[in-house]
Amino acid sequence: MPITEVPAPVSIGERLARVTELWSQKRIASVNDYEVKVAKLKGEFVWHTHEDTDELLLVVDGRLTVQFREGDVVLGPGELVVVPRGVEHRTVADEETAILLLEPAGVLNTGDAGGPMTRAVEALD
Repeated sequence: MPITEVPAPVSIGERLARVTELWSQKRIASVNDYEVKVAKLKGEFVWHTHEDTDELLLVVDGRLTVQFREGDVVLGPGELVVVPRGVEHRTVADEETAILLLEPAGVLNTGDAGGPMTRAVEALD
């Protein structure tokens, strides 16, 4: 099937440079029913679960600890982890850390926890 327009490349670094608010996910692309999002993190997030979906977290810059009740996973630049659906977790960044996330459209950042850290995803075109 021919395309009507050649897709433009998306610079992850350029998009991250435009992110100013911590813990606020920004959509930079869509793949089928999934959103590719970026965010900057610092500090501790809330413990939460995504009952119906896995969540891919890729560190672009900095260091991220993904805490599970069973133990921690520490990620550096270029490393990722997939959090399995239904598994309680939280993220901790001692320094400002830039990440890329991949998850279905409509997934809340705080999963089942809700609360003041819940943010709607915003497009960053």
